[in-house]
Amino acid sequence: MATAAATSASEPEAEPKAGPEVEGEEDEVKATRTRRKVLSRAVAAATYKTMGPAWDQQEEGVSESDGDEEYPTASSASSPGEYEWEYDEEEEKNQLEIERLEEQLSINVYDYNCHVDLIRLLRLEGELTKVRMARQKMSEIFPLTEELWLEWLRDETSMAPDGLGREHVYDLFERAVTDYLCPNIWLEYGQYSVGGIGQKGGLEKVRSVFERALSSVGLHITKGLAIWEAYREFESAIVEATRLEKVHSLFRRQLAVPLYDMEATFAEYEEWSEDPIPESVVQNYNKALQQLERYKPYEEALLEAEAPRLAEYQAYIDFELKVGDPARVQLIFERALVENCLVPDLWIRYSQYLDRQLKVKDLVLSVHGRAVRNCPWTVALWSRYLLAMERHGVDHPVMAATFEKALSAGFIQATDYVEIWQAYLDYLRRRVDFRQDSSKELEELRSAFARALEYLKQEVEERFNESGDPSCMIMQNWARIEARLCNNMQKARELWDSIMTRGNAKYANMWLEYYNLERAHGDTQHCRKALHRAVQCTSDYPEHVCEVLLTMERTEGTLEDWDVAVQKTETRLARVNEQRMKAAEKEAALAQQEEERAQQRKRARAEKQASKKKKKTRGADKRRADEEDEKEWGDDEEEQPSKRRRVENNVAPAGEAQDLEAETGLFGKSAPVDVAPPSKQKERAAAPKRDVPKVPHDSSKDSVTVFVSNLPYSMEEPGVQLRPLFEACGEVVEVRPIFSNRGDFRGYCYVEFKEEKSALQALELDRKNVDGRPMFVSPCVDKSKNPDFKVFRYSTALEKHKLFISGLPFSCTKEELEEICKAHGTVKDIRLVTNRAGKPKGLAYVEYENESQASQAVMKMDGMTIKEKVIKVAISNPPQRKGPETPEARRGPAGPVVPRQMYGARGKGRTQLSLLPRALQRPSPTVAQAENGPAPKPAVTTSAATEAPKMSNADFAKLLLRK
Repeated sequence: MATAAATSASEPEAEPKAGPEVEGEEDEVKATRTRRKVLSRAVAAATYKTMGPAWDQQEEGVSESDGDEEYPTASSASSPGEYEWEYDEEEEKNQLEIERLEEQLSINVYDYNCHVDLIRLLRLEGELTKVRMARQKMSEIFPLTEELWLEWLRDETSMAPDGLGREHVYDLFERAVTDYLCPNIWLEYGQYSVGGIGQKGGLEKVRSVFERALSSVGLHITKGLAIWEAYREFESAIVEATRLEKVHSLFRRQLAVPLYDMEATFAEYEEWSEDPIPESVVQNYNKALQQLERYKPYEEALLEAEAPRLAEYQAYIDFELKVGDPARVQLIFERALVENCLVPDLWIRYSQYLDRQLKVKDLVLSVHGRAVRNCPWTVALWSRYLLAMERHGVDHPVMAATFEKALSAGFIQATDYVEIWQAYLDYLRRRVDFRQDSSKELEELRSAFARALEYLKQEVEERFNESGDPSCMIMQNWARIEARLCNNMQKARELWDSIMTRGNAKYANMWLEYYNLERAHGDTQHCRKALHRAVQCTSDYPEHVCEVLLTMERTEGTLEDWDVAVQKTETRLARVNEQRMKAAEKEAALAQQEEERAQQRKRARAEKQASKKKKKTRGADKRRADEEDEKEWGDDEEEQPSKRRRVENNVAPAGEAQDLEAETGLFGKSAPVDVAPPSKQKERAAAPKRDVPKVPHDSSKDSVTVFVSNLPYSMEEPGVQLRPLFEACGEVVEVRPIFSNRGDFRGYCYVEFKEEKSALQALELDRKNVDGRPMFVSPCVDKSKNPDFKVFRYSTALEKHKLFISGLPFSCTKEELEEICKAHGTVKDIRLVTNRAGKPKGLAYVEYENESQASQAVMKMDGMTIKEKVIKVAISNPPQRKGPETPEARRGPAGPVVPRQMYGARGKGRTQLSLLPRALQRPSPTVAQAENGPAPKPAVTTSAATEAPKMSNADFAKLLLRK
């Protein structure tokens, strides 16, 4: 396809050559173009003839959305000269775009938007065969939406002749109704089948289609009415006496189902029926009306909400699960998935309900298959699919093919590949009959284990720089199977040797796992050998390993074995204690050095302040001497008031200090001080003091008040400038900026609204640019009463549809980044991270429409160069935000609070760098536990292994001086 497109696109651009061959080629190109035009016109004419004017109107809507392109009609064919040149240029552009899309799909076949654009362009060009092939390929990879299916079906029905062509359209309808719950497709299916009523078995075909449509969407409260009416109209059109009972049956069945506009249907039945309506029908009708009243709140919530309405559908699903009608539960799940097909949790919940409740093979496997087609990046859906296939006895080749599709789905994390391999290996293990010494299934299981290890080592590590299985769980399971089920301890030992050589030999729990396997299925000699190796290699819990070795020798070993074990354990523990003592000495020395540096810095600051005071005192004495020379004897009494005035300028009165405390204590800190140049500071000092009334904050109005910070200090009238901005959210009662004692604006204020909803709406102004700085808007909360309250508007959890980009040039704008990112999917939002002054930090968050687009963008954009800067792109997974350190957090498990001097004057060093050499850093037990499973607690051993007494820095100094 790509070659053909390239040829057709490159021919018009070829350089002209003399000779008759060139003229013949040009004639052939013109003939090809003419055939395409005639073919597209024929398609339009045949479609119009078959579908009527309604199709023409729908095609106008499609053409408008596709770029204002329409099929040429017969009226336009009469004057080709008017648009011939424009049409040829447009055709060349379309051919080049088709070639580009085909090339991009050859690289990444999972690009959904490329498939849609290619189908649209091929359809405009009249390439019917290529359109059919493109649609076929897309439908094999993705489920198609209702709009795409209807467009395809209408194109096929307009060209399908009777006989085999109609059967082909029937097959397309059958595929279309399986992707999503689409009432319009079922209605089109029924109407199209009516056209074939004259063929053999046509009447039975129509009734079969309508009955299946009723079972699928007949319970749909808002859209099921159209199917019922179409079926009744078809039966009413057949003029036979025996058909009247069929119409009666349809009326009675419909009136027993809660649907909108049931009253009109009941009135129509009364008018149509010659006999009185039976009492049982009336009772069923009244019962359905009562059910409709219970469903109306949920239906009205869906009508009022905007798509995708996931929360409304979740509430509806919970209600249907409580009622317990399987048909209605299935219907509401299908309705929810039409708008939320990319939500994996919804598919998991639906498939779980089918697995546990209905357990119908065709239905269960169909839903699982649709789930992995919609969300192929979710490993949980693939694992559940494999389990469902095994549960319902699907053939092994089909299972293997499904697993291969899962491997090519493109998971986002390395651990996802480990999980899918585990699920498949578990399935293969359950197929093996271990009562036989060897079998085909056993060999297949062993080869699958070997392939899994090779796949994780090559494919996964190359992509993620990690295997996803640091604890070698797959290899451990293989070793357990060989030891317990195959009685092959030699193979199990080889596997455990490989596990230990992959960085796990330092963990005690790994050695104990191997030891337990040897205890259960091996012999004492290998148990002793494993524990001796563990004593030498373990670095996290050597005391525990030593205790296990001594316990084994105490119960099973000889005196010689006991002596060797005691000697090795004592030697090892002595070496460990020596290493720990050296590390503690170095840590204490570093802490003492840090303390001495802090003392030196403190003395230097004190000396600097003392020198400044001396200079100020000399200047003041000089000015006072000058003033005394100019004053008369009677002016000495005025000296005291001037001193008081100077004090007043520096220290706030008691009442003002309390008011200021009430204003700044609300968020636990005051705004940063605006440091102006010396010239401005002099002007500010010479300026008269602004008379600003001090109004204490009223905490009872916190619900209608917002706290605004990070404002420019240069704002002359903050209240006047900010009021129009916040009045857009609602009526503003007061804008209260905070000033210093001299009347300087401190960069923050309080905005009080009349209504609470206005305050909530004002929070959306957070990060809005005001005079070149991002304005922070947060709820007004007293932190003295709520010390743990924090305002952070962005998620700190894993978001698979959002990217984190680092290394961006500071000059990169939001528009430039959006232009780069939208080539890989639909971009919903872009946020450039800035500092408090509004300057970019070279970081950004990009939110895509779904996870698949985000994963594609990671693969394409990671390592890209933007303005000579290499960027890094990853799935957004920020670290957990830590709260403020409390004294309890610094308290050890059973020891006193760690001195603050260990961390500097502010609790931590300013650089927050670890001063301990990496060679002496030891992983904490919690880290080992997280990476390698639960680790056993260290047992209490001899006195040599007990914890050393606490020593102060002076004790360590004396200890070092003795040496």
